[in-house]
Amino acid sequence: MTLMSKPSESAGRILFVDDDGDTCEMMRLLLQHSGYRVTTAETIVDALGLARAERFDLYLLDNWLPDGLGLELCRQLRALYPASPIVFYSGIAQESEIQKARAAGADDYLIKPCDFELLQNTIAEFLQKNLQSPIT
Repeated sequence: MTLMSKPSESAGRILFVDDDGDTCEMMRLLLQHSGYRVTTAETIVDALGLARAERFDLYLLDNWLPDGLGLELCRQLRALYPASPIVFYSGIAQESEIQKARAAGADDYLIKPCDFELLQNTIAEFLQKNLQSPIT
């Protein structure tokens, strides 16, 4: 695995939502090592609570969560923050699910497991666009 150079301190705050605690911890550590400030949640309820308390610069979502689907979380996040990037990071690889995620408001969909460099590049691209745009 090749790690990109660390982004600046203003690189962005990420909310990573996944039902697996070990995955949350691994992603938190990897993304923090890359310079991001990462908060994790394992349920829709927790993710929405965090999102309402603090605006994040990017939302990284799994699709299967213990209290529902990431699609519903995506819709609710999109309603709260219309311009914030939302990227799915899910093991569901069916094209129909990818299209549902896009219809729910996702900006991109990465299939687990993917190369960490691809994940980093995707995050960096969306954060760069988001942090340069006016907040809406």
